[in-house]
Amino acid sequence: MPKKKKTKKVKIIKKTKISKIKSKIKPKVKANEKKTASLGPDEKPEIKKIKKQPTEKRIYNLKDYVVYPKHGVGKITAVEKATIGQIDIQFYKIFVEKEKLTLTVPINQQSKLRPISSINQINKCISILKTKPKIKRTMWSRRAQEYDQKINSGKIYELAEVVKDLNKNTDIIADQSYSERQLFEKAYERLKSEFEAVLQINPEDVQKKMDKALGRIQISETTE
Repeated sequence: MPKKKKTKKVKIIKKTKISKIKSKIKPKVKANEKKTASLGPDEKPEIKKIKKQPTEKRIYNLKDYVVYPKHGVGKITAVEKATIGQIDIQFYKIFVEKEKLTLTVPINQQSKLRPISSINQINKCISILKTKPKIKRTMWSRRAQEYDQKINSGKIYELAEVVKDLNKNTDIIADQSYSERQLFEKAYERLKSEFEAVLQINPEDVQKKMDKALGRIQISETTE
């Protein structure tokens, strides 16, 4: 009879050990299931919100000068509201004087807009204009495409590089092809308009400043 009691005790001990092991394993599995379930739908909206914030942070005021890459420097003439598809939208009215064009840009879609350059950036542009032009031996069609992309990039340093590279230090038409002259004038006028907005001086004085950096002023002086 005492032997049978011992065997029963051994069985009870084994069952309790197994039940303890199972109880330890089960909570871990459930916790992992909860984590995986909470990862998907809960975190996606947060990521979207973070991405949208930077485009809405910049606020421009009336009469501020801004740069729209494809059209150049413009002035904010109004901040208006409109209802489109039951949604209220705020937008800027930007007047580009050089092209006599008014742009409408929604405030929450203003990623392409940038403020006009600082005085330090203008000074760096002048130093770029003073450097020697880079002469590439690739086909003109490819170079023209690269210059056009730089002009429409909205980046003032790239604009200054186009003016510098296409500058011939002369006003003689025969020294430049028609397409070269067109691209040069486009880049020159874009850069000039930003110089005027930043420096707040007469267009003639801005032109003299740019021509001096490009070495074009020496030719005009000798002809006089």
